[in-house]
Amino acid sequence: MTFARFTIAYWCVLIMALLPIVCAAIAKYGMMGTTRREGGFDNHDPRGWLARQTDWRGRANAAQANTFEALPFFFAAVIIAHQLQAGQTQLDILALLFVVLRIAYVMMYIADLAKARSAIWALGLLINIGILFSGYR
Repeated sequence: MTFARFTIAYWCVLIMALLPIVCAAIAKYGMMGTTRREGGFDNHDPRGWLARQTDWRGRANAAQANTFEALPFFFAAVIIAHQLQAGQTQLDILALLFVVLRIAYVMMYIADLAKARSAIWALGLLINIGILFSGYR
């Protein structure tokens, strides 16, 4: 019996899958112990509660949504690069760079640094395109 090696790029897929959950946790931070009447987190209507948040909580929720939007392309790019037998070191470095950029993106989003956030988003997109084509021959 053989087992497929779980590459660093595949670990990055897992990290990226968990990043939206981290964004949601940031948006909810400090509100779990507050009652609904006092504006605390409403587990009966979590999406509605998150949609009503403003300032940094609202931006953390927006970062969550954008992170979910980035997942399909990243997942597909990593899988396709593996199928095309991309150089593993190059693929791992690009995937790690993408994860670091997405974490920085979330931080810039929450901090309301819009220009930096947009620049990081664009760089992340270019890295993702690089991942997709890393196995192209």
